[in-house]
Amino acid sequence: MGKFIITKRVDGEFQFSLTAGNGETILISEGYSTKSNCQNGIDSVKRNAPDDNKYDLRIASNGKLYFTLEAANGQTIGVSELYESETGRNNGILSVKTHAPDAIIQDATV
Repeated sequence: MGKFIITKRVDGEFQFSLTAGNGETILISEGYSTKSNCQNGIDSVKRNAPDDNKYDLRIASNGKLYFTLEAANGQTIGVSELYESETGRNNGILSVKTHAPDAIIQDATV
């Protein structure tokens, strides 16, 4: 089962990461000024994860592959790790689609 983990960054902003059942991080959010906004970001991932059209396939400056998950308004709500191959990236997307909708939330800021 997947898990969203809410953490607080050094700059005081909140962020979440989505981990797969094996503990591997598969998606990381941008920073949020409040924990409530971070929670809203998690809710957005849960809503948008099943939709293939919400994934933007990208190539990093070092040539590795990654993807972003976009909200209905086009804003990025999560960024994947870097992958060596299209197959790896596609498996990462499948993992988000599989784990995000029912993932539990762990607040590591308390």
